[in-house]
Amino acid sequence: MQTARTVLELKIKERRQTLQEFAEFAETFAREHDEPGTLSVRHLQRLTAGRGRDGQPLGQLRPATARLLERIFGLGIDELLVPPGQMTTHVEVAAERRAEATPVPQSAFGQVEIGWLGRRETSTPAVQTPETRVDMAMSFAWLDDHAGWSPETTRRKVMSRLGQLSTDDLLDRHARRGKVHRSQIANALMAYYADDVQRQGHAPYRVHCGHLTIQTSVLTRPSWLDLACPLGQGNDRLTLSSEPGSRLAPDDTGIGHAVHRLAEAAALGVRVANVPLYRLLGINVEDGTITGSVGVAPFVEYAVTMDLLEKELVDSVGDASTDRLGDLPLRDRYLPNIASVLDLSGRLCAGGVLALCAIARPADPYRGERDYALLIQQRSGHVLNAARRLAVIPKGFHQPMTDIQADAQLGTTLLREMEEELFGRSEVDSTIGAPRAAAPLHPGRLSEPMKWLMADSGRVRMECTGFGLNLVSGNFEFACLVVIDDDEFWTRYGGQVEANWEASGLRLYSSLDDHLVAELVADECWSDEGLFALSQGIRRLRELGGDGVNLPFVTWS
Repeated sequence: MQTARTVLELKIKERRQTLQEFAEFAETFAREHDEPGTLSVRHLQRLTAGRGRDGQPLGQLRPATARLLERIFGLGIDELLVPPGQMTTHVEVAAERRAEATPVPQSAFGQVEIGWLGRRETSTPAVQTPETRVDMAMSFAWLDDHAGWSPETTRRKVMSRLGQLSTDDLLDRHARRGKVHRSQIANALMAYYADDVQRQGHAPYRVHCGHLTIQTSVLTRPSWLDLACPLGQGNDRLTLSSEPGSRLAPDDTGIGHAVHRLAEAAALGVRVANVPLYRLLGINVEDGTITGSVGVAPFVEYAVTMDLLEKELVDSVGDASTDRLGDLPLRDRYLPNIASVLDLSGRLCAGGVLALCAIARPADPYRGERDYALLIQQRSGHVLNAARRLAVIPKGFHQPMTDIQADAQLGTTLLREMEEELFGRSEVDSTIGAPRAAAPLHPGRLSEPMKWLMADSGRVRMECTGFGLNLVSGNFEFACLVVIDDDEFWTRYGGQVEANWEASGLRLYSSLDDHLVAELVADECWSDEGLFALSQGIRRLRELGGDGVNLPFVTWS
């Protein structure tokens, strides 16, 4: 038998499929899982051989194609395209043994046997991968430890809960959550915190655009807004603290919700990678600089505590059987008042960096005068929070890659998210696997678009435009603006800008179209942090864009 030249070829052989049969399977899989990637037999022949046309090295794979293969096999594209003998890390070996012990059925495209949990139930529509099994095992161990349970207790409880779950009911619940408008969530939070919603100079951010006034759930203050703080130039100085901060574990009320969250994630294939997150311990914003301290917390601690507040709130708001906001036991426990929101070191305050991205485009006979393309994403249903909401792009959790101290700078996270979400660098995606490169953002590893931007310090401008604390889950939000002024970038690389798996769609708006952008601001599908970053970015871009900008006048209060 011919030796497999790549891991991809080996995996296809293990499925006992021809390249034609696998290409047809991949087409069906992509359609049923909302993936835009495609695979022709000719393209597949080159990928399985690990060589391009005429024996040349493979070029950079389209992000959508890479993402499709990664979802099918549960391995990063860089792993799939190497010879089988190079897959030798202990995580890979463990994953392969689990995969061999509990194979995924290949005849039912929308089904998977959840054998990794020890039972042979069938659920739809998720496809569990080896990485998912490893990550969930780590999450189970964490909850066992923090709940004071003996090993494997969480696994047994999740197995039991899975037996009670109907995937159709879960999908219906997700659909109902998607119908709850952003303004309903913001208004519900205003009602919950009505007694002290304004404290110590803080108040929820409001956007004024034309005749509209839009309430958000982002708690902020005037000194935290319109910062125009350049990133990567020593102005953002978050430092790693030796103080651990308060640890957060589910109490008796939260344990059941935590188990349900893990069971729901397992049933629906939501990625819960237990990677480290930065937690904010203190913040000071003044004179165009950002200083503060951060610690590190495991993602699962956030996923089964603070992140549950969003779904609890949305489910309560969306319950048509009640005329008022129902009981919110998790919010009462974790975030009962504004004082608890502001007590950063006394609670788990995770969060992220998100940016309005504006890329200059040259004049075009069809589009018109020189302008900026504004990038907006529709979040996919596979993300843990803000699923199916509008958001700016890039958007990501503030978390370390390999250097915990240096990666605390906001500019590092923003560069990583640009590489991952705009330029297709799957190796910096923490949900796919632990980083193996010592310096993932080393100039020698950057994508071609990012190399071009980094070759001249004047080609890309990154600024923090605002800071706030989101009352939805208590997250910190650093709103930013990324501006590429040189329209040569669009001419060279505009065709390579493509969202990753976290987005179900990408929209472009012209900076010259004030009417459409005003309608965008008023759209009820926004996440509050996304609207916060959009409005702050519009305000700053009006100052920077010159003749390439005709944006609506946006103010805040």
